[in-house]
Amino acid sequence: MEGPILETQTAGVPATAASGGRRVIVCAGTGCVANGSKKVLAALEVQMAAAGLDVVLEFRPEGHGDGVRVSHSGCQGFCQMGPLVTILPENILYTKVTADDVPDIVEKTLVQGQPVERLLYIEPRTREKCLGPDQIPFYQRQTRSVLKECGFIDPDDIREYVAHGGYAAAGKAFSEMDGQGVCDVISQSGLRGRGGGGFPTGRKWEAARVQTSPKKYVICNGDEGDPGAFMDRSLMEGNPHCVIEGMMIAARGIGADEGYIYVRAEYPLAVKRMRKAVADAEAAGYLGDNLFGSGQSFRLEVMEGAGAFVCGEETALIASIEGLRGMPAPKPPFPAQQGLWRKPTIINNVETLAQIPRIISEGAASYRSLGTETSPGTKTFALTGHVSNTGLIEVPFGATLREVVLNIGGGVTDDRGFIDEKGFKAVQIGGPSGGCLTPDLLDLPLDFDSLRSVGAMVGSGGLVVMNQKTCMVSVARFFMEFTQRESCGKCVLCREGTKQLLALLDDVIEGRGTAETLSLLETLGHAVQVGSLCGLGKTAPNPVLSTLKHFRKDYEEHVFDKRCSAGRCKALAMPTINAARCKGCRLCVKACPAGAISGEKKQPHVIDEAVCIKCGACATACKFGAVEGI
Repeated sequence: MEGPILETQTAGVPATAASGGRRVIVCAGTGCVANGSKKVLAALEVQMAAAGLDVVLEFRPEGHGDGVRVSHSGCQGFCQMGPLVTILPENILYTKVTADDVPDIVEKTLVQGQPVERLLYIEPRTREKCLGPDQIPFYQRQTRSVLKECGFIDPDDIREYVAHGGYAAAGKAFSEMDGQGVCDVISQSGLRGRGGGGFPTGRKWEAARVQTSPKKYVICNGDEGDPGAFMDRSLMEGNPHCVIEGMMIAARGIGADEGYIYVRAEYPLAVKRMRKAVADAEAAGYLGDNLFGSGQSFRLEVMEGAGAFVCGEETALIASIEGLRGMPAPKPPFPAQQGLWRKPTIINNVETLAQIPRIISEGAASYRSLGTETSPGTKTFALTGHVSNTGLIEVPFGATLREVVLNIGGGVTDDRGFIDEKGFKAVQIGGPSGGCLTPDLLDLPLDFDSLRSVGAMVGSGGLVVMNQKTCMVSVARFFMEFTQRESCGKCVLCREGTKQLLALLDDVIEGRGTAETLSLLETLGHAVQVGSLCGLGKTAPNPVLSTLKHFRKDYEEHVFDKRCSAGRCKALAMPTINAARCKGCRLCVKACPAGAISGEKKQPHVIDEAVCIKCGACATACKFGAVEGI
């Protein structure tokens, strides 16, 4: 077995020493790559060599002496400010770096030891420059556990992962623990699945462990399909070996010898890095036969999914691996009893598996020291929408929405991107199957049970912040269109019910809605919840029911006043007068039956939206085409 050889090479090397000295880390997450971080990395290598610096391009367990190591990392989380460049040991973070900035970085920072001021992050409220993560609230207020290594280690180098303690937990599980011992520790930790349902992971593993079948499987669900969610993708791109190690421990727990990593094809970088990581782990002896001398084998295969949302449901995912159409199956039997190829199978999502090595290494009690009693540990969230700092964050369960949105996120922004202290309207949490949280829930602890008590769910961890100019009916329609399009069509209530819900929402935003429309939305939404076959269908109406509950005024405004105060629904848009065209002739004033138009003679007039009945008389009377939007 070659694993111990690799361990010997890095044994006794402290993590800081193994990567110590001067180092430049360029974020190579998907967002930063799209914004040109590869060009930044290439320019750094050229400019540093030109400046006479000793450029070290690969990991050296013994350190890199006087040289400067240049490497890429997975997502560092602060996606809105990318491409990101970190300079160690000073821990300087440069934001929005381009290849043109590289000469300054090399000359001022790497040669002269001075920061490049113009590339530092500026805190939007105080306008103060922050040198690095230690001074940036976005990072300061997080507890990065699963994401700790994501923006630091080179995801393509297994030696660096091992030098930072990687595969030690797997070694402990295989050499010091049996299957029941592993399952007991996971149960004691209270770990709950991060894929959406929050089911206790230890209980799921134990259900598979007690099955007597000689063949069992472990599946990693990397089919992250929620709009706006990218937590699992970032973990696979930034720390793929951590996911593999979690799967190895799961295999030890239930007695499996084969596993699949199911990744959607829309994640090409994640697929590439996971495949390389699996190959490297096999070459190093961490995957294969007789792992750590235990006599147990475990092999992994990376499989690309076609990107169907329903394949996030575990029985549909299993069908997809078997080469069948991805459609849910009734339960029981549960996959832990009869899963892939009718053999006992456990399916965990990427983030759940990435939590496992720490639990085995540090123990269940240590893991429970973070989070709440019923939701231990941390949770990653993809923070997007009308918020100053968007990106990937990690906080302990129990952190409040206020902490996430106003402190880590830096506050709600208006449509121009400026902070609006009174702009918070809602947060959509849990993706298309989740629900909305309102300003009165800003101090609600974010955990499985608290969110469920208000009709929302953690889901996969998508957090979309919305300001006062957001039309909640349009938001509900957006998510309903998504779930209707992604319905596999197997059960009638999901297939036809979501289609009718979408049609009813169209009636509302196009001005055809009545009081009966609102009643039908609620009745049908509850029917789809109760009668759908799988969890995706059962939660599909959540955005509609949640917005009806918390923002009924928005719906009633659309239905009874035929207005959209947010101005998003074109069919309900209010007419306006183009001041450049208006001559102040007052013909529109005389024509308006509601007295909604005012203005001085020969001066531009205005329409009072609260009084206007949208009859169009003003547009007909105007000879200059100044009335628009009707």
